[in-house]
Amino acid sequence: MTQSFLNFTNIVAPLDVVNVDTDAIIPKQFLKRIERTGFGQFLFYDWRFENGKENETFILNHEEYRHAGILLARKNFGCGSSREHAPWALADYGIKVIIAPSFADIFYNNCFKNGILPIELSEEEVEQLFQKTASTRGYQLTIDLENQTLTDKQGFISHFQVAPYRKELLIKGLDEIGASLQFAEKIAAFEKTHKIYYRLDSDAFTKNS
Repeated sequence: MTQSFLNFTNIVAPLDVVNVDTDAIIPKQFLKRIERTGFGQFLFYDWRFENGKENETFILNHEEYRHAGILLARKNFGCGSSREHAPWALADYGIKVIIAPSFADIFYNNCFKNGILPIELSEEEVEQLFQKTASTRGYQLTIDLENQTLTDKQGFISHFQVAPYRKELLIKGLDEIGASLQFAEKIAAFEKTHKIYYRLDSDAFTKNS
């Protein structure tokens, strides 16, 4: 289960980097942890810290972006290895939306499984948003998932695409396991019936052998 997602307004943190790979998102030295939570503290660790101290130039270390819930990035975000720890770290840090011109396929799919909405916009729209974050301190966007729109208070509006099934799971706050559990009674009934038929078929096979 994840938190239900319908409307979301938050500060946009601009990460002006192309080809951000999963090793940058969550470095490999932290993959030995057996828990699924607590990875947020290691998000972009090698970029956020130098010799154990905060790198003041990194965007998430700027005071206005420390609690940003929307990440703006360039193309091919989430490339590299297929580690699911990357969306775990982003979600645990508090990122609920990532906007980019394109995403690596596996990372894109893993985002939905962890309650994160990845939004693909054109490079022109993404550039426009980068300019807005540069000119407006504390720039915010509102995401309306039901209507699939992205807006700000300055008149910007964009429509984005999302598969109906993925949209439904985000709105209901369900992962794929949670979605399956909605049909727990039907699954149990099928398994019970299936066992009966399997036993009858097995008995018939034994008699005819």
